[in-house]
Amino acid sequence: MTNTYLSDNAIVVEKLGKRYSIGRRRGTDDGMRHAIEQAVRSPLSWFRQRREEKQRGKEFWALRDVSFSIKSGEVVGIIGRNGAGKSTLLKLLSRITEPTEGRIRISGRIASLLEVGTGFHQELTGRENIFLNGAILGMSRTEIIRKFDEIVAFSEVEEFLDTPVKRYSSGMYVRLAFAVAAHLDPEILIVDEVLAVGDAGFQKKCMGKINDIAANQKRTVVFVSHSMSAIRSLCSRVVLMEHGRVVSTGDVDSMTSRYLEATVRSCTDHSEGAHVIFKAPIDAENERDFLLTKFELVDVRGEPKPKVSTWDAVAFRIHFYSRHQFQSGAVEFQVRTLDGVPVLRFSTQPDCKIDIRFDSGHQWIDCMVAELPLAAGHYVIAGGLTVPDVKYLCWSNEIGILEVHPKDVFSSGLPPSTGRALVASKNVWKSNNIASRKLG
Repeated sequence: MTNTYLSDNAIVVEKLGKRYSIGRRRGTDDGMRHAIEQAVRSPLSWFRQRREEKQRGKEFWALRDVSFSIKSGEVVGIIGRNGAGKSTLLKLLSRITEPTEGRIRISGRIASLLEVGTGFHQELTGRENIFLNGAILGMSRTEIIRKFDEIVAFSEVEEFLDTPVKRYSSGMYVRLAFAVAAHLDPEILIVDEVLAVGDAGFQKKCMGKINDIAANQKRTVVFVSHSMSAIRSLCSRVVLMEHGRVVSTGDVDSMTSRYLEATVRSCTDHSEGAHVIFKAPIDAENERDFLLTKFELVDVRGEPKPKVSTWDAVAFRIHFYSRHQFQSGAVEFQVRTLDGVPVLRFSTQPDCKIDIRFDSGHQWIDCMVAELPLAAGHYVIAGGLTVPDVKYLCWSNEIGILEVHPKDVFSSGLPPSTGRALVASKNVWKSNNIASRKLG
C-alpha cells in the first residue's frame, strides 16, 4: 500500500479478524491445588468436567475478513444489530485490543469514547483524568492546560472535579469522558452508543460538538449508534455489518433503510412464539455479571400474549440475570421508533418509586400497562438494569422489535398507525355548536 493511498485515508482496514474463546465460566477455576484434589477424589467426574469445559470453550469469530477505508474528514456511521461486531471493531481501531488477523492503518491521533469512562482511572479525580487522557493522546501539559477550562465547562462537572471518578454517576461519567475525547484535538474521533446514557440536553450538545468537529474542524469521525435519526443527521456514509462481517457500504438513506428492514424481519420471526421479543444466548450469563435474558409479552394473568394491539392491556415481562446481590436496584426500558426516537419509557425508579432487590441468579419482573397507547407499527425495545450511584449494570439499545397490530379503536374504519401518529389517546371534543361526544 502506498503512502499516497494512506494519506488520502484516515483509516484503512484490511481483512481484519478477531477470534475469542467463549463459554468458559469465570470463577470456577480455583487453582492447581483444587484441580489435583478433585482428580484424586473423583477421577471420572474430573475428566468429565474437563471435557465439558473444553466443549464450552469453543472459538468464536467476532470479526472476520473485514475491509474498508475512511477518508480524512469523513463522518462514517457503523450500524448493525447486536452481535454484528461493531464494538469489537471500534476496540481494534482504538488499539484497546489486538486483531487475530489482518491489519489496520491509521493516519492521525485517535480519541475514543467506547464505554462509560473508558481510559479513566477509577481512583483518580476528574481533574487528574483529564491530564492522564491528554498524556495518553500524546499532548503536552501546556496543550492540556489550554483546553482545560473548555473541557470542564462542556462537561458541567466543575463542582466534582476533585472527586475520584469512581464516585461519579453515569451521567457525570459520560459528560466528562466525552468532553475529554472531543476537546483534546484528535484527528480521529471514535464514538460508540455510550451517548445514549446521557440526558436529552447533553445528547443534543454532543451532537452539536460532533458536527463542529466534522464540518468546521474537518476531523474524521467514526460513529456507532442504533439511532438511525442520529446516523442520518451526522453521517455522510454508512458501513452496514452483520455477524462480524461488512455486508455493504453506501449512502445513509439506503443503508439505514436496509438495516431497519432486516431488523424487522429478524425480530418478528420468533422461534419460541410471537410473545417472545428477546432471548439471550444460553451461555451468555457465563460471560456477563449482569444480563437481560428474556423479554416477552404476557396478559394480566401472566399467560403468553402472542399478539398485542392498540389499547390492549398487556404486561412486559423482563427476565434478567445477576451474578451479584444488590439490596436496591432498578429496571428500565424504553419503546422507540425504528430510527431511535423515544416514544414511551417505563422504570421502577425514579418514576414508580419501586426498589428491586437483585439476588444472585435469575429473576423476572412485570410492567403492567392497562391500555397500550401505541399506534399500529413496529417499535424497538431498549432497556437495562441500574443501581443507585452506579452507572448502568447493563443496557441494550436493541433488545428486540415490538409489533403492535392495528385495531379500529375509534370505530372510524381507520385504525391508528405510525403513518399518521405514534400514539392513540382517548379524547373528548366540545364545541358551542355540537354536543359533546366521547370517542372510543
